[in-house]
Amino acid sequence: MNNINNKYYVNRNKIINLILYLFLFGLVIIIGYPFAYMIFGSFKENYQIFRSPVTLLAESYTDINYIRLLSGELIPFFKQFGNSIIISLMQVFFSLFIATTVGWGFAKFEFYGKKILLIFLIATLAIPFQITLIPLFQLTNSIGWLNTYHGVAIPASITAFGAVFMRQNMLSIPSELIDSARIDGASEWKIFYKIGLPLSKGAIAVLSLLVFLASWNDILWPLIVLRTPEMMTVPIGLANLSNLYKIEYGMILAGATLISIPVIIIFIIGRKHILGNLTIGSIKG
Repeated sequence: MNNINNKYYVNRNKIINLILYLFLFGLVIIIGYPFAYMIFGSFKENYQIFRSPVTLLAESYTDINYIRLLSGELIPFFKQFGNSIIISLMQVFFSLFIATTVGWGFAKFEFYGKKILLIFLIATLAIPFQITLIPLFQLTNSIGWLNTYHGVAIPASITAFGAVFMRQNMLSIPSELIDSARIDGASEWKIFYKIGLPLSKGAIAVLSLLVFLASWNDILWPLIVLRTPEMMTVPIGLANLSNLYKIEYGMILAGATLISIPVIIIFIIGRKHILGNLTIGSIKG
């Protein structure tokens, strides 16, 4: 009887696992098909892209879209690609500096009005960016930051999300370590640098990836601040390939394929570290 029950449960588990794998495989196809279409479409001419019925493969492939894009025929792609890298790295640096220092202050220091300030900080997450867009533009314009890298990176780096995210992680750092360091005569900055940051590497890695992706794909704020094609980022440049008279779909797909490469490389390099810290920030405050 026990053998029959065991076989029943084993067979049931196999069926459940098979259904689960088929479901996940279906999701992979649904999610991966647009990405595959982007790559194959970048090697097609416009008339092949709009051929009916729509097909993933083509009768013939061409590299003309990449040649025209990289030659700078319509947009300075290499310059804009470099602009995106510079702005994204700047935003990661400033975001990490602000988020770690503010998060450390809320996590490990006691001061008057701390809870009220924390509630206010969290409440700002509910304010849409579009509401602060005009005053932020006026401030950026008044201090002469239009059409500059820091004019895009610094305002976008000051967000409540990063501070709250780092605060939640830093709450888990044992206060005994900090007290011991203070007894040994370490300064607050040294404690932050030697204890706080090393024990928050996982959270810093996750936040770095999130900030980089947000900055790399952002188009609204850079579009408002940057004025010349030589200063624009890649998303804006690719958007400019769509105009009143003609839309360069092949070049847009080629550009989208190229700008996906840095994101893929970053994920491949840091996937173990990032996936191992996805639950960061889930502890109670």
